[in-house]
Amino acid sequence: MRRMSAGLAAGALLLVGSACGSSDGDSPDAGASSGGITTVKLGLIPIVDVAPLYLGQKKGFFEKQGLKLEFTTAQGGAAIVPGVASGQFQFGFSNVTSLMVAQSNGVPVKAVANGIASTGVRGKDFNGLMVKKDSPVKSAKELEGKKVAINTLKNINETAVRQAVRQAGGDPDKVELVEMAFDQMPAALDQGQIDAACVVEPATATIRSQGGREIASPLIDVAPELTVAMYFTSTQYAQQHPDVVKKFQDATAESLAYAEAHPDEARQIVTTYTKIPASVLEQVVLPKWPAEANRPSIEALMKLGEEDGLFKKTPDLDALLP
Repeated sequence: MRRMSAGLAAGALLLVGSACGSSDGDSPDAGASSGGITTVKLGLIPIVDVAPLYLGQKKGFFEKQGLKLEFTTAQGGAAIVPGVASGQFQFGFSNVTSLMVAQSNGVPVKAVANGIASTGVRGKDFNGLMVKKDSPVKSAKELEGKKVAINTLKNINETAVRQAVRQAGGDPDKVELVEMAFDQMPAALDQGQIDAACVVEPATATIRSQGGREIASPLIDVAPELTVAMYFTSTQYAQQHPDVVKKFQDATAESLAYAEAHPDEARQIVTTYTKIPASVLEQVVLPKWPAEANRPSIEALMKLGEEDGLFKKTPDLDALLP
């Protein structure tokens, strides 16, 4: 497969913003404590997926556990993994494929809480493989020889695009994948810089507002109700600070449940950390925020990743998953 890189190597951190709190100058490996509250740094992607944690912070779920979250945003899970492994962040959000790639490369990561899942409904998922309104491309098979944007290479979206093309009868090795931040994809697609984009909300809604069309639901092509991403830490941090990990798990579980039960509030909180207009926000399809990961779906994702040569060795899911 021909691939272009936007300069985001797996070991590079392209941090584009931060919010919510400070570390008080203490050791980043432990998190900082002040007045009984421990501040932990969290690496996130500025997308709808992470709305529960912003909502949970606002609702006081983390404060109730004695935690304060400091959010720092990055382009994808592949950028967040080295930050967590090095102790720059105590926790991170990453797609499951990037976690499996990291583990297979000997990076000591440990998933601690569920993140998101696909809706499992074609055409009504938070993720889509999309083209502009006047594109001649009607199916994923027709992406052979075309340029398709994903947020980072060797992640879940690479597997999903390849599987969508494969399912449609095409050759995924003939697709040119290019790295691009999700929020840059709508303009790049509209301007013809790329032929298609594998996007997540709110970029999915933005492309729809431009008249764009969905030609495949690639996450569903991987597995029904696929566990897409999870929150994780380093194995060292998990061993050294089990109390903080447990508090993070409990607060995250409450946040996921609240977001799932209050979709309007989850939708609204997205406006606090993205630039999505209110008119587009109404079109946003929310992901599922289940309490537990769907292991069979992760096994299906791992099998496809192995077929595509993403892993140096077979990931150990027993060690990786909570």
